[in-house]
Amino acid sequence: MLSLYNTLSKKKEVFEPIDPPQVKLYTCGPTVYDYVHIGNLRSYVMADMLRRALSASGFEVKHVKNITDVGHLTADDIAQGDSGEDKIARKAAAEHKTPEEIAAFYTEYYRETEVALGILPPDEEPHATAYVPQMIQFIERLIAKGHAYAVNGNVFFDVTSFPDYGQLSGNTLESLKVGARLEEHPDKRNPWDFALWLRAPEGHLMRWDSPWGIGYPGWHIECSAMNLATLGKTIDIHTGGEDNIFPHHEAEIAQSVCGNEAPFARYWVHTRHLLVDGAKMSKSKGNFYRLEDILERGYTAMDLRMLFLGAHYRSQMNFTWEALAQAKANRESLMNTFERLKATKETFTGEDSQEIELFKAAIGNDLNTPLALSILLRYAGNMNRSLDKKEYHRLSESDRKNLSEMLFDYFGLQVEPSEIPAAVESLLRERLAARNTKDYARSDMLRDEIANLGYIVEDGLHGQSIRKK
Repeated sequence: MLSLYNTLSKKKEVFEPIDPPQVKLYTCGPTVYDYVHIGNLRSYVMADMLRRALSASGFEVKHVKNITDVGHLTADDIAQGDSGEDKIARKAAAEHKTPEEIAAFYTEYYRETEVALGILPPDEEPHATAYVPQMIQFIERLIAKGHAYAVNGNVFFDVTSFPDYGQLSGNTLESLKVGARLEEHPDKRNPWDFALWLRAPEGHLMRWDSPWGIGYPGWHIECSAMNLATLGKTIDIHTGGEDNIFPHHEAEIAQSVCGNEAPFARYWVHTRHLLVDGAKMSKSKGNFYRLEDILERGYTAMDLRMLFLGAHYRSQMNFTWEALAQAKANRESLMNTFERLKATKETFTGEDSQEIELFKAAIGNDLNTPLALSILLRYAGNMNRSLDKKEYHRLSESDRKNLSEMLFDYFGLQVEPSEIPAAVESLLRERLAARNTKDYARSDMLRDEIANLGYIVEDGLHGQSIRKK
């Protein structure tokens, strides 16, 4: 059983998909105008943890994670009135490149970073620029239903047409009227209305023709259109960072419910912010880190993943180098235990441990990864003591399988790439390509070649994994 805290209902609920065993999962991906930082990565690792937990629970997950390559403005807060520049267009102008070049570079960086962190690739990765026609159709539908209006080449969503606005974040229209000081926009009926389509000024680098003139889509409409195109009107789970709750996810709900005349997402799962030494990350403060900064200090991507798993996703996490050092020590200890078990040839005659069930129960209880980690460390410690004393009667033959499942299937840890010879890495890439094209005969042949080099490749619920013999 899997229970999740639902931001929409403000309580923990037993997860029940719309059409079991299928699960439709959508994650807000990056806006590809800059390098993803470790705060972004924490959110993506926790979405990956959720996906792994769903798969391990027997669900068939279709995971969609988008790429925002247009429409995200430098001032995307509702109080700033849909002002500012498109982030990608601004970066392109500053670097004298095309928006497509900027998006392609940072998308590739993001993908490589996710691979390093053991994050499973999504089943679909829609790019916003490829779905502009669907966005225009969606906006036309909202206008026809009386939920949006066009003025001077801009189109805005009328938030007063959706009485449930604010149900996710608590920012209802009444509370906004009382508490917010909004920048007025001359074309808006209400200061809280948000942009669906924006008129492109002369020289704007990203522009499309539309029924309202040359322009470009707003950020919020993108996810509604891509959700509909890839997963349908109603999805099971929508994930993101807590900074997405308002206005982005609130706007998504309003658009999708009004445009599709159906519920949007049944469960909303949000990861809390990551602080660095107790403060918000800032380039000016010198505490803005990306994966390269971690690697330069002698740590690995798997150390960072272990650090993230050591805190509950609904708790604000404080990054410190001391905490990362402890995460590294924990990971190395666990991997050492796994290698010791694998290398031991003696028969284990003890009874099966209950730790695996306790571990799964912790994961099933709103992804309680810190509790699961404490169980895993205790389990590994007990096994190490038995191995030290050669008390094989205290170990079970299931211990090897259990530890492998906990480390690799659930926690998503990997043998570090630096530990894998280049020849094996090359064969792994070839094998993945063969499996993607369903050439299973070649896949099996490559698996045997890898085995001859001293590594075992396993195909599980979460794809291809590798470990030493």
